[in-house]
Amino acid sequence: MAANAKTIGLGIVVVFALYVIITDPHTAAGYVEMGFEGISAAASAIGDFMTWIARGGSSS
Repeated sequence: MAANAKTIGLGIVVVFALYVIITDPHTAAGYVEMGFEGISAAASAIGDFMTWIARGGSSS
């Protein structure tokens, strides 16, 4: 039953995404840009954290 709920939920998200892309491509592009900026910021933060760990984790 949980798998069916997941499939239905994913279908709803896909239909909504397609609706936004078709009806308002400019806004959809903004959402995509915002998503990539968030992913980039997260990757940068992880890189900074790993560098901090590799250098011994000192607070200076």
